[in-house]
Amino acid sequence: MRIAAGFDHAGYPLKRAIVAALEEAGHEVVDCGTDSDESVDYPVHAAAAAGLVSVGQAEMAVLACGSGTGVSIVANKLDGVRAVNAHNAEEAEMARRHNDANVLALAGRTLDDGQAREIIRSFLAAEFEGGRHKRRVDQIARIENGEAPKPAADSPASAEGAKHETLGGGEAATTV
Repeated sequence: MRIAAGFDHAGYPLKRAIVAALEEAGHEVVDCGTDSDESVDYPVHAAAAAGLVSVGQAEMAVLACGSGTGVSIVANKLDGVRAVNAHNAEEAEMARRHNDANVLALAGRTLDDGQAREIIRSFLAAEFEGGRHKRRVDQIARIENGEAPKPAADSPASAEGAKHETLGGGEAATTV
């Protein structure tokens, strides 16, 4: 699998372990920087790596900054990217299984190499379950396109007659 990797200066200490773990598992790694622990702007490297996922040039990406939060926020701004800031292996696995996450964000200041490797292994080993979770991922895609998600026919929102028209620029009406 082709996996993009992007780090800022605070994520840089994990870079060697992350890239090694990915390559040891047989993946092709596209290095989107950074190459030192000198201060850099995390949006640059996060957008480069997650952007490859967004345009289909990488199947997944692994990002790291100090907390994992900044790179996750950046990644989630890109179409088709579903990034998770996973603090442990279970969060990473569930994000893949239930949210079809395709970008993993890690906290360079709180995770050690072993923890990062465990989280990555769990993330890559998990498969999207589909089913009811696919409906929810499809709703996320609708939101990306500026549309409101439609509740399932059996959901409480649908049963109450909630009507959602558009997000952002259009008027959204809710009736109960």
